[in-house]
Amino acid sequence: MNHRFLIFMAACMTLSVSLFAQGERKDKTAVTYEEIYDEPYSVNKLFVGLMPLYGELFATNVNAGFGAEAVYYHKDKMDFRVQFRKTYSQQFFDFSRDLASKQSSVDNRAEVFNYYEFGLTYHIKDFEESSKTKMFLYKKSYKGDKWAARVPLSADVPCKVRKIYGVRLGGIIWDSSTDVARALSAQKMNNNVLVTAEGKPLPLQEYNTSGKLVNVHPFTNIASKGLYLGGSMSWIKNVAVNFDKFEEGIDDLMITAYADILFAPSLTLDDIIYTNKDSFGAAIAGSTATYSIDPLKTKKLGFRLGLDGRFNRQFGWSYGAEVGYRPALEKRTFYALLKICFPVFGTNLDYKVESFGK
Repeated sequence: MNHRFLIFMAACMTLSVSLFAQGERKDKTAVTYEEIYDEPYSVNKLFVGLMPLYGELFATNVNAGFGAEAVYYHKDKMDFRVQFRKTYSQQFFDFSRDLASKQSSVDNRAEVFNYYEFGLTYHIKDFEESSKTKMFLYKKSYKGDKWAARVPLSADVPCKVRKIYGVRLGGIIWDSSTDVARALSAQKMNNNVLVTAEGKPLPLQEYNTSGKLVNVHPFTNIASKGLYLGGSMSWIKNVAVNFDKFEEGIDDLMITAYADILFAPSLTLDDIIYTNKDSFGAAIAGSTATYSIDPLKTKKLGFRLGLDGRFNRQFGWSYGAEVGYRPALEKRTFYALLKICFPVFGTNLDYKVESFGK
C-alpha cells in the first residue's frame, strides 16, 4: 500500500512539472529599447484640475461633491497648492444638512458644507537619484477582449527619479451644519446643558403636529479657520522609451506623501434658536429663545496623513486621499477623504520662441 502511495505522489509531481513547463509563455523573451527622454526636472510648472467627485467620511458631517485644485512649481525652490470643495446638493451629498431639513426641531438654518485650502511647500532638499521603473509591454493587436484576458508582460527600465523633501505651511477654512444631538450624546450630555441667558434649559421633548411627544433634535452650524504645518516627500519620474516590437512606454507619475499637524484657533458654533411648541405641535408666539452652545466641547488640534498623485501631461488626471482628525467638535473629528480630478491641464508656462533677423 505504501509503495502504491509513493508511486502515485511521484506521478503527480511529474505531471505538475510537465504542466508547469507547458505553461511557460512563448512570448516571454528579452526586449530592447531606446531611451526617448529621462528628465524628471523637465515637468510642467502649473497643473489645474477640475474635481467632478470627492467623498468625505467626516464624523461632523458626511459629505460628497465637486471642486477644483491647482498646483504651481516655482523653480526648484517651492510649490504652491490651492483647492476648494463644495457639496452637489442637500440630498445624498450633505448628510447633516439633509437630516436637519427632515428632523431639526430648532430655527437655525442649516449651512452648506464648504472647504477651502491654500498653502506652500518649501523644498528643503531637491535632488536626483538613479532608479528603475516597471513598464508594461503593449501592442496595438492586444485591443479589446484580447488585452482584458491577457496577463501583461512587464520590463524594468533604468531611469532617474527626482526626490523632494519639503516643509508645508498653509491655511484651511471650512464651514458646515452638524447634528448637535449626536455631539451631546458623544460627550455624555443632553439638551439640558444648553441654557438661555436666564438659565432656562433647552427642552428634552416637544409635541409634534400629531400630538405625540418626540425628542427635541437640535442642529447648528460650525465654522473653522485654521493652519497646517507639516512635512512631505515627493517622487517625480519623467521617462519615455521606445520598445522594439512594442508600443512606447511612459512613466511620468508625480506622487507626494505628506503629514500635517492641524490647528484651528478660530472654531465657532452658532447658538441654538428654539421656539416652544404647544400640545398640537404649533409654535407658541413670543416663546423663541437663544440657547448657548458653549457647553459643547471642541478640539482645536488635529493631524492628517495624505497622498497626492498626478501625471506630467498637458491633459491628464490626478487623485488624492487623506485620513486624520480635523479640528471640530470633540469626539467628532475623524475624517477620511478620497478625491479624483479629471481633466487636469498642465503647462510649463514657457511661451517664448527664438527670433532671428532677416
